Amino acid sequence: MWQRRLDWAATVFVGVFGVMWVGVVTFAAFDAAMWSRIGQGVFGTFLVGWSLHKAGLLLRRTLSKVTARHRGIGA
Repeated sequence: MWQRRLDWAATVFVGVFGVMWVGVVTFAAFDAAMWSRIGQGVFGTFLVGWSLHKAGLLLRRTLSKVTARHRGIGA
């Protein structure tokens, strides 16, 4: 039970951090070189994409356990 909660907490944390990263790079780092801003934007997008992918996996695992229990099949 704790492992599932920690997985969700880490996934949400990485997603929020990725969104904040892109925001800071886009709006606050206007003195940086363009290639640096593009690289940082790609990194932030990667973090957000990873968190969405991980959330999908966690949802799939959670929903499969609920469905299995609901049908009377041992989980």
